[in-house]
Amino acid sequence: MRLFALLCCSFMLSMPANATPRTVDWLDLLPEEDYQAMLDMPEIGHAGSEDAPADFASGMRQRDDSLPEVMYSTRVVADLDGQELRLAGYPVPLEMNERGLYTTFFLVPYAGACIHVPPPPPNQIVLVEYPQGIAIEDIYEPFWMTGTLLVDQTSNALADASYRFSADKVWVYDGE
Repeated sequence: MRLFALLCCSFMLSMPANATPRTVDWLDLLPEEDYQAMLDMPEIGHAGSEDAPADFASGMRQRDDSLPEVMYSTRVVADLDGQELRLAGYPVPLEMNERGLYTTFFLVPYAGACIHVPPPPPNQIVLVEYPQGIAIEDIYEPFWMTGTLLVDQTSNALADASYRFSADKVWVYDGE
């Protein structure tokens, strides 16, 4: 029993006290076949502009059958499930608490994804749950977040997401 306790203590001492979550890029969320398909895809235009009204009602649900299948892929990187990570992206507000702070929102890789056509594929949309809540005043302002990434297919009236992020901390993107 004493040996077990010593082993546990030495293991815990070898772990960093405040380990920084690994930073991932949006491309890290793509499985290899989708990553290659994205590289091989022709340039796609994004209709809309930063001056477009923030009408989220149907923007991320639009489908264009002329686009490659990868633009609708729900395939994921299973190894990311349950990992503590850091990810940056743009918010698409969904639900707020009684204080007017958003506790649920989608995170997407580019600004205005909710109003541009085509939207990102589901494996490039992350449903973020942040019980503490955060003010989202501008969908063109990116955020960093840390927490646990889960492989979890989510579907609502606005969009499909292949990942869910249980956020511990969310803050305005500062470039670092």
